[in-house]
Amino acid sequence: MKFTAVIEKGENGFFVGQIEEIPAALAQGETVEELKINLLDALKLILEANKELTEKEYVGKTILKEELELI
Repeated sequence: MKFTAVIEKGENGFFVGQIEEIPAALAQGETVEELKINLLDALKLILEANKELTEKEYVGKTILKEELELI
């Protein structure tokens, strides 16, 4: 799966942006490349946090897990 970075140059000279498909993934950087790295880090943190929250909801329950791949 690929994501789209929405990038804007802020008033302070830094580049700020978010991931269009996951608007909660926000970041900034001194360069566009640094911003892109920071956006991917933000996305990873969001996905990890969501996974932890979901795992807590199913503690003690009988569940089935299946991997999905978005092509």
